[in-house]
Amino acid sequence: MVRSLVLQAARVGGLLALIGQPASAGGHHAFAAEFDANKPVRFERAVVRRMEWVNPHVWIHVEVPVSDGKVEQWAIEAGTPNVLFRRGFTKEALLPGTVIMVEGYRAKDGSRRANGRDLTLPDGRTLFLGSGGTGAPGER
Repeated sequence: MVRSLVLQAARVGGLLALIGQPASAGGHHAFAAEFDANKPVRFERAVVRRMEWVNPHVWIHVEVPVSDGKVEQWAIEAGTPNVLFRRGFTKEALLPGTVIMVEGYRAKDGSRRANGRDLTLPDGRTLFLGSGGTGAPGER
């Protein structure tokens, strides 16, 4: 009986912990909550530094050349790992040092984050990075 009470208390505690998590704590979000469809960005010679294959979104970290030989660090949000994988995108598709062209939409808060739309690889192939149903502008 004591064991049953302990298990039941653990279940209730686990449920309360899940319910208490704020929705903004790295969870999935609508496009319009963070990104501005009226502020497109286009980086023609972005250099991949690393990729994060995490749920709910893959992140591509790039260096973008700006004036006077300086670079800016940007984080590009892509679709979910599963969606990208089904489109033929793999963890090895963007190795560090790969030069890409990426188009997307800037973060509303002005940070150097963008929601990625299209990514063009060095061989000219274009991949759609977005995910459907997020409120983002539709796939071309």
